[in-house]
Amino acid sequence: MTSTDIDVLIIGAGVSGIGMAYHLQERCPGKTYRVIEARDQIGGTWDLFRYPGIRSDSDMYTFGYAFKPWIDGKVFADGPAIRNYVSETADSAGIAPHIRFGRKATAASWNSDTARWTLQADGPDGPETYTAQFLFFASGYYRYDKGYLPHFEGVEDFSGDFIHPQKWEEDYDYSGKKIVIIGSGATAVTLLPSMAKKAEHVTMLQRSPTYIAGRPSVDRTANFLRKILPGKLAYTITRTKNILQTILIYNLSQAFPDFVKKGILKQTRAMLGDDYDVEKHFAPSYKPWDQRFCAAPDGDFFKALRSGKASVETNQIERITKTGIQLKSGTHLDADLIIPATGLNLQFVGGMSVEVDGKPVNIPDHVVYRGMMVSDIPNMAMAFGYTNASWTLKIDLTCERFCRNINYINKIDADYFVPVPDADMPREPLKLLDSGYFRRAADILPQQGPKTPWRVHNNYFADMMAIRFGAIDDGALQFGKAVSAKQEHAELEAAE
Repeated sequence: MTSTDIDVLIIGAGVSGIGMAYHLQERCPGKTYRVIEARDQIGGTWDLFRYPGIRSDSDMYTFGYAFKPWIDGKVFADGPAIRNYVSETADSAGIAPHIRFGRKATAASWNSDTARWTLQADGPDGPETYTAQFLFFASGYYRYDKGYLPHFEGVEDFSGDFIHPQKWEEDYDYSGKKIVIIGSGATAVTLLPSMAKKAEHVTMLQRSPTYIAGRPSVDRTANFLRKILPGKLAYTITRTKNILQTILIYNLSQAFPDFVKKGILKQTRAMLGDDYDVEKHFAPSYKPWDQRFCAAPDGDFFKALRSGKASVETNQIERITKTGIQLKSGTHLDADLIIPATGLNLQFVGGMSVEVDGKPVNIPDHVVYRGMMVSDIPNMAMAFGYTNASWTLKIDLTCERFCRNINYINKIDADYFVPVPDADMPREPLKLLDSGYFRRAADILPQQGPKTPWRVHNNYFADMMAIRFGAIDDGALQFGKAVSAKQEHAELEAAE
């Protein structure tokens, strides 16, 4: 067994973990840190998913780091490009030497006597132990080893291939196949136009419609600004423009849902033609942004439908048959390949066990603090990005605040900070979206309170002001010293 002691331990070497490492180097230069990653290379989500067409569904000018301009040109980058971007960031910032791959974190325990975390991990050569003053979970909020897969009656009878996108093998050849994709989320909307190029036909089978909006794959404003301004300034202006645009659309959707829905459907009809049944296949019963929007770069999804190489079926599954899917309407969809793009399984803090002073922590009993910490757990933060905007926008703010907290306790000669809510504070479920994966995870997520800092608002500018400029000692955080340090101080005073 090997043992390592550092100031800050970061779990995960994806977008969030590399971002946290960069902020630590810039804002807390005296702190030592280590990044441990269960996989064999940098990238996280963008290394895991290898299905056809894998790409970001957020624009890269806001999904990219604030400190690292995205210069590729594509608004919606594919998975390999994003993985390379994150890896290049780690190399150029000198982060790469601090990463240890093939280490899966399994348990974390806080000790108030020493004000330190002890983390257990399975390494390539056996068990490893890490001790650190601060712990940062950059492992996201879904299970990497298992996607959500509901039971389908008769699936064992299917003679073709049945592959979940999370288990996709890059060398799988689907040329000339009849494909049915079950689901209509971002994964399905990405898969359909990409696979239609080689498949005989691709059908997206959905129980109910999803909002799908065509968006340009090139940001002309960004390209123009790069020609006349320094690269960093052009990137900052483009990023700000896109943030404002995202916030505007979200707020319009909340305030005037019928108006926004009408506009989306008008765009869809323009791309598919008046003879297409847009109301049946693309008019959800829920309001825009109750669930996450799906983006179709340059309308690629709709172009695939118009080409005749792809189609949408809105219906319910009766059973899987030997040759495809039998629908409750009586229609049978022939298939050589079925892809259940049925969503994610969420998990908290990487699914590992957490203890505080020997007592197991049951996350649902606790409350989120500023969307980045959990009540009564000291010196621990988590990367939890926005659901109504680019993930990285919130991650950048979270990293800044965590570094501010670290520097603050150094200034006041404390060893830890911990969010502690009032005992009688009202609590309610943490509901960020009405998506299925959040509903399924209600019993594993923390709760939230009625107002800041115990409530998640998903408002970038409000968060930015609070996280960058708000007081660290905000009445919700408590500060203290290690018990051993207090005893040593008392002994010195007695000796004097």
